[in-house]
Amino acid sequence: MSNRLFQGVVHQMRDTIGRVIGVIDENSTIVACSELSRIGTNSDFFTIELGDSHDVFIRDGYTYKPFGVHVKPDYAVFIEGTDDQAAKYASILAISLSSIKQYYDEKYDRNNFVKNIILDNVLPGDITLKARELHFNADISRVVFLISIVSANEVSAYDVIQNLFPDKNKDFVFNITETEIVLVKEIKAGIDNKDLEKLARSISDTLSGEFFTKVNVGIGTPVTGIKDLARSFKEAQIAIEVGKVFDTDKTIVSYDNLGIARLIYHLPTTLCETFLKEVFKKGSIESLDHETLFTIQRFFENNLNVSETSRKLFVHRNTLVYRLDKIKKLTGLDLREFDHAIIFKIALMVKKYLAADPVKF
Repeated sequence: MSNRLFQGVVHQMRDTIGRVIGVIDENSTIVACSELSRIGTNSDFFTIELGDSHDVFIRDGYTYKPFGVHVKPDYAVFIEGTDDQAAKYASILAISLSSIKQYYDEKYDRNNFVKNIILDNVLPGDITLKARELHFNADISRVVFLISIVSANEVSAYDVIQNLFPDKNKDFVFNITETEIVLVKEIKAGIDNKDLEKLARSISDTLSGEFFTKVNVGIGTPVTGIKDLARSFKEAQIAIEVGKVFDTDKTIVSYDNLGIARLIYHLPTTLCETFLKEVFKKGSIESLDHETLFTIQRFFENNLNVSETSRKLFVHRNTLVYRLDKIKKLTGLDLREFDHAIIFKIALMVKKYLAADPVKF
């Protein structure tokens, strides 16, 4: 559809400019031209490599002006001639075509439509009407992946992900911030969560292994119906935030597997603070040193088994018993008792949550 828009403008400008003018895409294919016979051709005469620059350049007697909304231009205007007038014409035409395409995309582009839905920029009553206008299948199962860039190089993670999912009628990729990319993926109904995590892992591995870009991926719950995409997106955001607090070693975090961490995340801060005051004696949790907290963590990992924990810590059983007695004296909780251990475990998670102060969605 963009090509038809470009051709309409080129046709109107042809007589005014009085030169051969046209538009070439990133594959060096002429998608619009005042000489109709050249549309669709891909000759060496016009072959260019669109880099990361949007600057005017000259090649083989033609002046080119790249344009597009991304870092790497999607198109370039070409004007016959290498004089200053050709450069001015190219710049004016590039600005005009870029603005027209942006307006069209905002009004008719499915990708932009999906983006507006997950960001709650479309009124609920307008979603169905707009979906029908765009011939958008609203009853297919989809899921939202949020890819958060932790560290990157010069490679565009957005371009990499877009190339991994090239079917723009089924999958939608777009930026929401400089470091956050959204993938709305069409899936089979009833897909297993492990398959979604496997897909997220492949995205992460591709970016880190081939392009040295480290990312975290949050996965929302699958939804059927386009109106619920906003919920799946918020769940992916929550998964990322909760993962930062409770699962710092994980790069793939699914909302469906957050467990008690999700419950804590949704609790009001004041309620969490009240809980800590109720559970611990004043200042008792702050008095626990790093070694003691490490011991507690290992004790939980070994299912409250004193013998197994002491073996893993390479300490005598009596030494571990002494440490547990010390913890009981400080906090009033005996970790060898299941109920006390559960309370202590939750309290540590609540304290960690309050210290992290995550973003609420």
